[in-house]
Amino acid sequence: MSIKRTFAKYVSLNILGMTALSLYILADTYFVAQGVGSDGLAALNIAIPVFSLIVGTGLMIGMGGATRFSISRTDTIFTRALCFGVIASAVYFICGITIPGQISSLLGAEGEVFELTRIYIQILLLFSPMFIFNNIVTCFVRNDGDPKLSMTATVLGTITNIIFDYILVFPLQFGITGAVLATGFSPLVSLLILSVHFFKKSNTLKLKKVFLTLRALKDIITLGISSLITELSSGIVILIFNMIILNIEGNLGVAAYGIIANIAIVVNAIFTGIAQGSQPIISRSYGEGNGSDAKKILKYGIITALVFSAAVYAVTFIFTEPIVKAFDNENNQRLLEIAAVGMRLYFISIFFSGVNVLCASYFSSIDRPTNGFIISVSRGVGVIIPTAFLLAYLLGLNGVWLSIAVSEFIVCVLSVVLLKKKNI
Repeated sequence: MSIKRTFAKYVSLNILGMTALSLYILADTYFVAQGVGSDGLAALNIAIPVFSLIVGTGLMIGMGGATRFSISRTDTIFTRALCFGVIASAVYFICGITIPGQISSLLGAEGEVFELTRIYIQILLLFSPMFIFNNIVTCFVRNDGDPKLSMTATVLGTITNIIFDYILVFPLQFGITGAVLATGFSPLVSLLILSVHFFKKSNTLKLKKVFLTLRALKDIITLGISSLITELSSGIVILIFNMIILNIEGNLGVAAYGIIANIAIVVNAIFTGIAQGSQPIISRSYGEGNGSDAKKILKYGIITALVFSAAVYAVTFIFTEPIVKAFDNENNQRLLEIAAVGMRLYFISIFFSGVNVLCASYFSSIDRPTNGFIISVSRGVGVIIPTAFLLAYLLGLNGVWLSIAVSEFIVCVLSVVLLKKKNI
């Protein structure tokens, strides 16, 4: 199979899979907005950083382990990744039992929104093992030559989430509790489907007797940290924006941003899908000493990301009001005004963020994680936080919306410089 056809196969399947995964929260947003109202929407938006942290942890272990697996074909790496997943899951599970209220307060929940946020965060943390193991197994199954099964598992898991969202929020009237329960159970469906791979003759993922070492953990984290930071960057931006917007526009502004942030998660999932689809091919080419093919895949990925960016921006610009109204069951005109302006300014950023995600993933895929780390940290905290505060001070709420585009542009320049430095 030609390099272009291999790229098209892996990337198309991973875009579908990651977009489906991102719809977990978007489905919650829609059903909570319709069934609970603006307080539920604000609570969900406040809780999103916790979801990003859980999913990002699973992706860090999964992508880091799967990248090393593709480069070196080490037969113990899958078992080590699963063991590290157990440790991470235990930490989150204990937090879910002991401190969900403290986490909610730390993220800025207060008043009537606090209890809704606490419920959502607690159940997310208790279901964290499902999310973490689902992401780990998905990454390894894809890198073991079965991207179609990975995509199928993710899509069917999302369909399950949407169905149970409707049942639990509306007919059973469980409110925000029903929405998060639907989200928590969905990875189980995905894991059951992924288990089919282990009965195939082509499967090379075996459980081995291993000793857990800090060196092995460091290797996985180093190669996968960009995936974690990419996920966390969304959560960190949401947290900072919530704080700033709460001071400028109150809970209604946070609810409006909740609509934008959840759509942004889907858009970023497309870029993550392109990056994850490219990763196995890039790592395999690099491991075989074929650097030219690795560079070609990066080029194809960037072109694909820019085409998607143009299409998404056109849709969000033209259909802004219908999109916002789909999440507003109270027909609040002020909410519509805030979200409509915000969406058109905020999504300018996608023309740069796709390139940044791909470059960070590329460096990790060729065993150059330091550059990937620099890009990821820059866009996650290093540039966006000071930019958001500065532009909010100068331009108010419009400055908040524009800050993401400005920061992604700055990081995009940095990404290009790092690529040129490596003669890519």
